[in-house]
Amino acid sequence: MKSPHGTPVPVRVGVFGLLGSGNLGNDGSLEAMLGYLRAEHPEAVVDALCGGPEVIEARYGIPATRLHWYRGEYRTASRAGAIAGKGLGKLVDVFRTAAWVRRHDVVIIPGMGVLEATLPLRPWGFPYSLFLLCASGRLFGTRVALVSVGAAAIGSRPTRALVRWSARLATYRSYRDAPSRDAMRAMGVDTARDEVYPDLAFALPTLPRTGTGTPPGAPGPVCVGVMAFHGSNDDRARAEEIYRRYLDGTTRFVRALVDDGRPVRLLTGDGVDAAVVASILDTVKSPLVTAAEAASVTDLMKEMAAADTVVATRYHNLICALKVGTPTLSLSYAAKSDALMAQMGLEAYCHPAREVDADRLLKQFRELEQSSTEVRRTLTERNAVAAQHLERQFTALTAALFPTTDHSHTTTLRKAP
Repeated sequence: MKSPHGTPVPVRVGVFGLLGSGNLGNDGSLEAMLGYLRAEHPEAVVDALCGGPEVIEARYGIPATRLHWYRGEYRTASRAGAIAGKGLGKLVDVFRTAAWVRRHDVVIIPGMGVLEATLPLRPWGFPYSLFLLCASGRLFGTRVALVSVGAAAIGSRPTRALVRWSARLATYRSYRDAPSRDAMRAMGVDTARDEVYPDLAFALPTLPRTGTGTPPGAPGPVCVGVMAFHGSNDDRARAEEIYRRYLDGTTRFVRALVDDGRPVRLLTGDGVDAAVVASILDTVKSPLVTAAEAASVTDLMKEMAAADTVVATRYHNLICALKVGTPTLSLSYAAKSDALMAQMGLEAYCHPAREVDADRLLKQFRELEQSSTEVRRTLTERNAVAAQHLERQFTALTAALFPTTDHSHTTTLRKAP
């Protein structure tokens, strides 16, 4: 891209999402996207509109703007002043979002489950913000890309409408699994030219296995990734019951591992998961159970690379374990978890997070460990395939979002309906 005087003008790229807000998986997707931009488009000037701008600026060295004008957006509003503040914030965010989008040539939503409601979600929260972004992109001619995002069927009509129109208004769409594309098709989005690629986190650098240092034949450490799981957006009435069942089943499973003499390392994927870790530590009082303080996806992968086996709930905890090639069992809370495990050849090792049965989970865990050699070989092969597919995605992304860049790509710019 050149100015009227013939001098190069840097492409202005914005990244958008609940980034820097404590969810390590979201930040891992951003890290993978920044790696692509810095390698393929070093001329691009990148900044973010996100949930935790201070974290993003400090960790990734890019300017960042707060997603919401009202700082209490994610706190429950019970007083009149807070309710008025939230309402005013929704109006102010229309103009703030539009002004931010207008300053960019390209806006990228890097991965994340932005088109789903598998966790509790209000329509006037993130779905509203996403709609403002995509509508502003269409209004000002800014190319907006939903890249390897997750989607799922949505029961709430307002949320479903906002998500559907956000997808329709985007310039480029790709999904991290086939069920996500199927869900958007079922919600009325034309997905005929949308592609499926692996989650962006599979593009992060691969960490070597570090080994456990345990003597031959001795039981090695197990990583257990926990989650403050309260069910989906449609389960609000049963949220506490679902959480208690998940916590009790997971705690019993950890206790069974300790009874077998296994060191257990508790991992989280979001700041809200700390309460689950605290509860397990308080109930299973054993020096064999410790908690990791992971601040990034890289930290998570280091922990999992040193483990014999991983049992995890959060989607990106699963990805971290699978990416480093550690045999993994999924406590699945949504179709995306099952799809990921099937993609990596481990569909037999899924257990429902809603109905954690410690005895059956322990049986699956032992079966997984008995097949660990074969599982590691399978993961090596599937990780290589995932990396190849993401390379193709980045090639297509360059053609769609940077059509004036001098690259020898043949993919044409696709306009969403």
